[in-house]
Amino acid sequence: MDEFGTRWRNTTHDWAETVDPEHLAEIRHRPGEFAPGGVLHLITEVLAYAADEAECTGSGHCVVTLHTDGSVTVSDDGRGTDTRHDGNGTPIKKAVMSTKDLRFFDSAAAQILPDGHPRRGMSVVAALSTWLVHTNRRRNGSWTQRYEHGLPVTGLIPIEEGISTGTAVRFLPHAAMRVPASATAAALTRLAHPPSLTSDVVVER
Repeated sequence: MDEFGTRWRNTTHDWAETVDPEHLAEIRHRPGEFAPGGVLHLITEVLAYAADEAECTGSGHCVVTLHTDGSVTVSDDGRGTDTRHDGNGTPIKKAVMSTKDLRFFDSAAAQILPDGHPRRGMSVVAALSTWLVHTNRRRNGSWTQRYEHGLPVTGLIPIEEGISTGTAVRFLPHAAMRVPASATAAALTRLAHPPSLTSDVVVER
């Protein structure tokens, strides 16, 4: 990270840090603590970010897709993950997947998610997934990035810009966390979401 990242104001994550291996290892060593309820909790962590966007803009919609390979995609129509540019014009993404969420991870007063467990941040989802692909569409550019066990294995790969903004997170939870899609879908439909966010659950056949 260059001098721009060190000067940018930290709100949810530290802009001067791109990956925190010790933080990710801590999550992987204690999955039951950070993701009680397995895949359902991981989905609610992603949905919490979609809800944040909806609350900022006044409304929002997301779709949760349960794929036949056991992976899950959560896509929303928010503003996209914050991406800035350094002095050379190189895009730098806020490291939401590979560093700790400063608001929640170590806080005893962390937000309680609809499944009844504390919110810890998107790094929990990345660390406890075999792989994760983050696709991001913002007004200042669109890209995708792949992670394995929480660690980024590609840079930001530019993609064709769409007509709207939003984020899609597709992840394959570690095998021990997976449950039948039908059970996950039933549990998701029972969870309450903020009034500003509407969501649909799709099960692939």
